[in-house]
Amino acid sequence: MKVLHSVDSLRDAVPTPGSTALVPTMGNLHDGHLALVRHARESGRTVVASIFVNRLQFGPGDDFERYPRTLVQDCERLESVGCDIVFAPGEADFYPSPQRYTVRPDPALAGILEGAFRPGFFDGVCTVVMKLFCCVQPSIAIFGKKDYQQWRVLTRMVEQFSMPITVVGIETERAADGLALSSRNGYLTPEERSRAAELHAALRRLVAAAGAGPPIPAEQAAREQSALQALARQGWHPDYLTVRRRDDLQPPGPGDPSPRVALGAARLGATRLIDNIEF
Repeated sequence: MKVLHSVDSLRDAVPTPGSTALVPTMGNLHDGHLALVRHARESGRTVVASIFVNRLQFGPGDDFERYPRTLVQDCERLESVGCDIVFAPGEADFYPSPQRYTVRPDPALAGILEGAFRPGFFDGVCTVVMKLFCCVQPSIAIFGKKDYQQWRVLTRMVEQFSMPITVVGIETERAADGLALSSRNGYLTPEERSRAAELHAALRRLVAAAGAGPPIPAEQAAREQSALQALARQGWHPDYLTVRRRDDLQPPGPGDPSPRVALGAARLGATRLIDNIEF
């Protein structure tokens, strides 16, 4: 496995556009990331995993400075699952000058949910992923569906720019108690970790209450408000618990038969967790 730090060295290693499968990450890898690499490996393409903590997607008060940088351990884990190339540029390598040209996604999709609580977040995500796509020139890119809105935003970006890339979403890897695997789980105290699956349980209850029948918006709004209040009573600070259409993450209208997804974000102590359930 090669570990490369510059765009030039990456292009030398991958001279044929469209010959790779890309797994973008910010490092501090867990089993969920490794599942993405295994899926990329099954494509038969050269597997490139990027490791880059992207300053552009961190807002004021976010954890950019304390986000764990664990490159040595990450490379060991990636090699164990058959990764071919790790692209791990430094900030000066990837942003040699201030990034004045950025990608601004459609606010109808990117300005809601995560975008409403983290203004500019998806601008930063789309900009760094667009740049990675230009550097790696993959034919497929693998993302985890734990970051559901991110997956949808990036899929739409590729469609809008007619990029010759297939964006693949992989199901969320979970711990035995249902907690979605996330690098930020490492911020939880032992007591918080013992309770962290309460978010997933709240989403399961919301899905069960919504049922399989056509949605009735007024009833759904009441269910969501009740779910928020219940999670708050458990000591969480919820941002949202909601049911949306999978495709555009808009609230389903009366009788809308579209496939749905329940999404939630909440803080437990100082740690903000997100999760979702398709139904």
